[in-house]
Amino acid sequence: MDFTEIYKQSGNLASFSPGAHFILNVVENTLIVRRTDTLQITRTWTVSAPSSTATILSNSKSTPLNSGVSPEAWISHAGWSCDSEYLLAASAKKGIVEVFKLRDENWNARIEAGVEGLLKAEWAPDGRHILCFSQWGVSIAPFRPSLRVTIWSLVTSNATYIQFPIHPDKGYAFRSDSRYFVLAERHRSKDAIGVYDATDCYKLVRHFPVPTSNLSSLALSPTGNHIAVWEGILEYKLQILSLAGDVQGTFSPKPNPGFGVRNAAWHPAGMFLAVAGWDDKIHILDGLTWSAAATLELSSKIPAGATLWREPSNWLETTQGRGFLSYERLQGPQTISLQRTDPTKPNPKSGAVQLEWNKTGTLLLVRFENCSTVVHLYDFPASSDPFVPRLRCVLQHAKPVLQAQWNPVRKGSLALCSGSSSIYTWSDEWIGENGVEEDMAECIGVPANTKFETRSIKWAPDGKGLVLLDKEVFCCAFEVEEDSTES
Repeated sequence: MDFTEIYKQSGNLASFSPGAHFILNVVENTLIVRRTDTLQITRTWTVSAPSSTATILSNSKSTPLNSGVSPEAWISHAGWSCDSEYLLAASAKKGIVEVFKLRDENWNARIEAGVEGLLKAEWAPDGRHILCFSQWGVSIAPFRPSLRVTIWSLVTSNATYIQFPIHPDKGYAFRSDSRYFVLAERHRSKDAIGVYDATDCYKLVRHFPVPTSNLSSLALSPTGNHIAVWEGILEYKLQILSLAGDVQGTFSPKPNPGFGVRNAAWHPAGMFLAVAGWDDKIHILDGLTWSAAATLELSSKIPAGATLWREPSNWLETTQGRGFLSYERLQGPQTISLQRTDPTKPNPKSGAVQLEWNKTGTLLLVRFENCSTVVHLYDFPASSDPFVPRLRCVLQHAKPVLQAQWNPVRKGSLALCSGSSSIYTWSDEWIGENGVEEDMAECIGVPANTKFETRSIKWAPDGKGLVLLDKEVFCCAFEVEEDSTES
């Protein structure tokens, strides 16, 4: 891989544009756009302070202009529209959303949340509407503040208001074709789901009660036909609903389900739903009967058919943080250490913190919290083969894994980071000596002149590059493409 120079950033806000031609990053209250090929700056914008009226309504403490940029004025959310035409930058504490146009540096749109404040702002999939989550009301037990979603249109400048979403950071989704917006809501202390037509000014299409007492979150199937909803941590119960609100199935493991659902992830084709609780088990639900077709359980013993890839000890010191080195490949029965958890104490360190399918649904990535240095990859058979998922390999590291992401384009390419001056990759596309594809896992040092710890990674949409983020800086890594031209 080729690495770029290191650049400043704040808020972990750096990402490729949807076309992968530009890179956005934020430094305090400034939005910066760079070209991907040269990393040269092409645009910069500054998010200004709110108007005097908005400041008075929000009761926020303003900072004198000559005292520098207050952290409260820093950009907290930023992102690209789907066509890379527009960018948004939001300051949640100041209640401001600014929209800029890449091809017209002087064009600008502005949203001021006012007295209700701003929790987050993000693009709708069409790239012409912005979702703003706000919170208003008192926060005194047993009452809690009410939430609201405001959808602003860049085309008409009109706003659509939706009251009482349950969560600002989860519990909502767009259908894969972007036609419908599905939102978990709570009205009169009862859970409900609203379905809104995103192509018709977000008009309400359906609104139905949900058979949950404390809805934790939802997941919309890739086909858009089913919604998975589940209870909070105190009850392990997941239900499958149609978009009309009919209950299609209910899942609760027997005989002792333990704590509730922690994560759920749909297969890319919608054939299966992977469900993980706090008990270190992954249940694979069949898309026809909604019962468990297979159960994957964490174990300290790795079977003979799986491969253990272990990070070499002190490899960064040996290579001086430059170049790459293969993992140690161990085959045959192996063991890994698991952290014992006490279920009687709050916030137990158990269960799957991440469930993620690869692009084709042939591999499932699982990260368990009580073995934080390890990543499990499970192999799923083709539809023509008997359905027997198996553990394919385990990646073991010296430090806890902070993030792992599948390549968005290639089915067998994975990148990981663990807070060290390196990144890690796994791929099943390596061509061996006999011309057959093989698995390969590599440790790649980040050749930085200053201390750089990779705490977060983001793939480019074309799968050819990565953004690597430390606390206050970032750099990019690109695959070295072979020159196919003949000399």
